[in-house]
Amino acid sequence: MRGPMGSGQKGSAGWQLVLVIWGEKYGASDVNGLVAALRDRDTGPARISLVTDRPRPGLADGITELAFPPEFLQPAWMRGGCQAKLAMFREGLLQGDLPAIYLDLDTVVMGDLSPLITRRRSEGEISILQSAVLPFGAFARLLYRLSGGRRYARGNSSVVVWQPGQCDYIARRFLELAAGTPDFHNTPMRADERFISWVAQPVMRAVPRDMVVKFPTEFMFPWLWLGRVYGALPWVRQRRAGLAAITLPGVEVKAEVLAELPDGSEVLDRKGRRMIWSDAWIGPVRRRLTEAIRIAAGRSDSAHRAGDASLPAPDAASDAPAPP
Repeated sequence: MRGPMGSGQKGSAGWQLVLVIWGEKYGASDVNGLVAALRDRDTGPARISLVTDRPRPGLADGITELAFPPEFLQPAWMRGGCQAKLAMFREGLLQGDLPAIYLDLDTVVMGDLSPLITRRRSEGEISILQSAVLPFGAFARLLYRLSGGRRYARGNSSVVVWQPGQCDYIARRFLELAAGTPDFHNTPMRADERFISWVAQPVMRAVPRDMVVKFPTEFMFPWLWLGRVYGALPWVRQRRAGLAAITLPGVEVKAEVLAELPDGSEVLDRKGRRMIWSDAWIGPVRRRLTEAIRIAAGRSDSAHRAGDASLPAPDAASDAPAPP
C-alpha cells in the first residue's frame, strides 16, 4: 500500500531507494517503471521513498510519499540548477537505518545496484558519477585544501549513494549560504551537483564506472572515429557488458527515443557529441538497455492503470517548474 505523505516505512535490511520529483515533467508512471525494474532484482531496495511536492495518485504499492521540505521549493531552485534536490539531505527527512541510493527518474536499471552499497569504504562517504577531468581522490582533496575550496573535483548527481544522517550538513550548509548569497552565479551553489562536490569534497568518491554510467558521457564523442575506436577496446566492451544502470539525460537520448531508434542511426546531442546506435558502437549492453526500456515502459503503464482504479482523482496541477 502506498505510504502517506509523512515519515518513511521501517525497513529491516539492505538499502533504501530515494526518488525526488516536483512539477509535472515526470509522473507516477515514470516512478512506477523505475521501481518495477528494481523490484525484479533479488537484492532490490527494502524501502522506497518519493520526495514530492504534491500527492502522486497512481503510484505502485509500497512507495512512501514524503512531503518536500518547503524551504527548498523555491522557484529559482527548481530550474536548471536543481538545487531543490538537495532537500533529500535534510535532517530527519529519511530514516538513517539504511544506506540510500538516489536515482534520477531517467535512469534505466538493468542489473543489481546493491554493490553500490557494499563497495563503500565508510558510512561517511558520498558517491556520485564522475563528470569532470579532475577525478575524485587524494590529489583533488589536496588541491581543494591548497586552493581554499576554489578548485575541486566535480560529479553528476544522477546517481547518489550516501548514509542518511551522515550527510545532513549538505542541506544545512546550503540553506545557511543561500540566506546570504542572493546570486549563485560563479559559486558552487549554481547547481546541486556542484554544491555536493564542493561541500563534501573531503569524502567524495566516484560511482564505479563498471556499474553505472551517464549515456552521453560513455557513448557519445565529438568525432565518430573516436567513438568507434574507444568502443572496440576489449576492456571497454567488457566493462560496458556488466553495467547495472545507465542514466539518460538530454532529449536526444531519452528512453522512448532509443527504444524506437532504427539500427545504425546517428544521434547528435546539443553539445555536438555523436554516436551510432548499433551493437558495433555500443556493444552487447545495447540489447540489454533496449529490453529494459521496453519492460519498464510496459510495467509502468500497467501499474499506473491499476493505481488509477483505486486512488482518488489528482489534485489540481501545480505551476511549479519541472526539473530538467
